[in-house]
Amino acid sequence: MTIAARLDAFLEMMSAERGASQNTLAAYRRDLEDADDFISGGLAKAASDDLRAWLDDIASKGFAASSQARKLSSLRQYFRFLYSEGIRADDPTGVIDAPKKQRPLPKTMRENAVTLLLDRAETEKKEALDDVSRIGAARLHALVEALYATGLRVSELVSLPVTVALRDERFFTVRGKGGKDRIVPLSPKARVAMKDWLSARALRPALAESPFLFPASSGSGYLPRQVFARELKGLAARAGVPAAKVSPHVLRHAFASHLLQNGADLRAVQQLLGHSDISTTQIYTHVLENRLVELVSQHHPLADQP
Repeated sequence: MTIAARLDAFLEMMSAERGASQNTLAAYRRDLEDADDFISGGLAKAASDDLRAWLDDIASKGFAASSQARKLSSLRQYFRFLYSEGIRADDPTGVIDAPKKQRPLPKTMRENAVTLLLDRAETEKKEALDDVSRIGAARLHALVEALYATGLRVSELVSLPVTVALRDERFFTVRGKGGKDRIVPLSPKARVAMKDWLSARALRPALAESPFLFPASSGSGYLPRQVFARELKGLAARAGVPAAKVSPHVLRHAFASHLLQNGADLRAVQQLLGHSDISTTQIYTHVLENRLVELVSQHHPLADQP
C-alpha cells in the first residue's frame, strides 16, 4: 500500500469515526506528508529516531511548542491507526515525549513608558477646568500611581477601603486571593495622589460617604475593573503610549519587572505580588537573568578578557 493510499484510509477513518473537520483533516495531511518527505525511506519504515529528527528539525525552524505538539499528535494518531489495522507491528511514537510548552513571558512596560503614563495623569489632574473633570482626573491619577506603587491585582485595587488613604501610611494591608493578608508599600507620590483624590471626591457627597476608596454606583459599590481598564487605555493613548499594550495587569507586571531590574529579591517580589508559590513569580526570572549577565560583564575581573 502506498503512502497516499495509507493517508487516504487514515483520513477517511478520522472523518467517519472521529468526526474530524475538513480543516483538521487538511492539517493531518500536511503534517504527515511533510514528515514523509523529510524521513529517508518515508513514514512506512520510520523508526522513533527518524520521527524525533523530524520534530527536531521543526523546532529548529522556530515552530512554537504548541505547533510541535500538534504535529506529534498527527503522527501518533496515524501510527495508532496503522497498528490497529495490522499494517505495522509497532508504534514508533510510543517512546517520544511531547515538547514542553514554555510559559509565555508576561507583557510589561519600559520604565520610561510608565513615566509618560504617570506624568500625563498628573498633568490632566492639574489642568482640570471644572469639578467633574477634576474628580475624574484625580481618581485616574490615584489609581495609576497606586497600581504602579503596589503591584496590586486590579480587583484588589478598585475595592480598597477608604481607610488606606485616610491613614496616610507608608504601608497598608490588603486581603488577596484565598483571604490571605499581605503588606504592601505606598510610595510618596502615590500617597500624594490619594490625598488629592480624597479632596476631589469630597466635592461630591455621594462619593465622600462611601467606605470604598474608589466608589461607584455599581452592584459592588466600587469602581468596576473594566471601567478602570478602559480609562487606562484612554490615558495611554493621550500619553503617546500604545494603548493596545497597556492594561492594569501589564502595569502589575511592570511593577514586578522594574523591582527585579533594580535589585529586588525574587522572594520579596513574591510576597508583594501575593503569590502563594514561588514558581508563579519565576516567570520573571528572565529579568533576573538579564541583570545577572550585566552584573558579571561589568564587575567580574575576567569579564573583558578573551
